[in-house]
Amino acid sequence: MWRVMETPLNCAEEQQPPPAFPASWSTVTPQESPADRNDKGNAVGFVLVHAGAGYHSESKAKEYKHVCKRACQRAVDRLKAGALAVDAVTAALVELEDSPFTNAGMGSNLNLSGEIECDASIMDGKSLRYGAVGAVSGINNPVLVANRLLSEAQKGKLSAGRIPPCFLVGRGAHDWAVNHGIPPCPSEKMATKFSLSAYKRNKHKMELAEKVDTGFNHHSKKRRQASETENGSGLLDTVGAIVVDREGNVAAAVSSGGLAMKHPGRVGQAAHHGCGCWAENTSTLNPYSTAVSTSGCGEHLIRTMLARECSSAMQCEDAHQALLEAMQNKFISSPFLASEDCVLGGVIVLRCCRCSDAQPSPDIQAILGKSL
Repeated sequence: MWRVMETPLNCAEEQQPPPAFPASWSTVTPQESPADRNDKGNAVGFVLVHAGAGYHSESKAKEYKHVCKRACQRAVDRLKAGALAVDAVTAALVELEDSPFTNAGMGSNLNLSGEIECDASIMDGKSLRYGAVGAVSGINNPVLVANRLLSEAQKGKLSAGRIPPCFLVGRGAHDWAVNHGIPPCPSEKMATKFSLSAYKRNKHKMELAEKVDTGFNHHSKKRRQASETENGSGLLDTVGAIVVDREGNVAAAVSSGGLAMKHPGRVGQAAHHGCGCWAENTSTLNPYSTAVSTSGCGEHLIRTMLARECSSAMQCEDAHQALLEAMQNKFISSPFLASEDCVLGGVIVLRCCRCSDAQPSPDIQAILGKSL
C-alpha cells in the first residue's frame, strides 16, 4: 500500500527532517509558502491517501506515486479554498478514480461478465453521516454519488416523510446518480487496455483451473493454488483517503472496482458501513477524532468491520499499541475468519485532538494530528 502525506506547516520550528518510513511508503512535505496558509498564517489541514493494498507492478511504481501526489494536491487545494474535510476527501478520491492505474472508477477490474461494477463510500466525522454505492455500473466517479447521497440526506426527510437513502446499489444507484446531475459514462469507456488485458489473462487462468479440477492430482493442486494466488491477493487494491480540515473535522472515503473476476452484483467492503472507512470527530464520549480507510479482501474486512474496530482502538492513550492489538485480535486472529488460510487487509489511520493548553480556536493550529 502506498502512503502519501501532504502537510502544510505553519510554524517556523517545523523544519525538522520528516520521519523515516519503509521503502514502500512515500512522504511529501511541501515547502512553506503563502499559499499553504490562510490570512492568519494558519495551516489548512492534513491529507493522507493510499492506492491500495496488494501487489503493484514495480514498472508502474512511479505512476502510483504520481497519482497519489496529485490526489493529495487536489484535496489540499480544496482545503486552501476553505472546503470542509468531506469535500476535500472527495476531491482526492476523484483523482484516484480518474487514474487508469488504480482499481477504482476508470480502469477498474472487470467481473466475470466482463463488466465494471464499482463500490464507494464516504463518512463525515462532523455529522457522522455516511453515503455509499455498491455494484454500480456506468458511473466514472462513484465517490461523487456516495458524497451526494450523504449531502442529500442532510437536507432531511423526503416527501411524505420518507427517509432518504444512504446506500444504493446497481441500476438504482446509477439512475439516482443521473437524476441528481452526475454524468454517466459507458462501461466500455471505463475499461482500459490494462484492465482488458488483465481480464483476458484471468479468464484464461480460470479456464485452466476448471480443467485442473476435473483431473485433480498433486501437481494440478499446486498449479491451481498458484493461479489463485496470482488472481487473488495481487489485485486487492481499494483506494482511499483521510482528511483533517482547518476546523479539526475529519472525513474518510474509499473506492474500488472490486476483486478481479468477481461475481456480478458482488459488493465489497468499500461500500459497507464501518468496513471500508470510518470518521468520527471528538466528542464527550471520544477524546480523539479518528479517521480510517481500509484496503484488502472485502469479504475479510466486512466480516470483521475493521475500519470501526481500528477507530475504537485509537481512543486508547497508547494508540499505537492498541492498533497493533486490534489488527491482531480483531482481524488476523479474529474468530470470524478462523476458517481462512490467510487474511488480507491493510489500513491507514489518523487521530487528532485539541491541545489541552491551546486557546479555544476553530483552526487546525490547535489540533494535534497523529497518523499510525
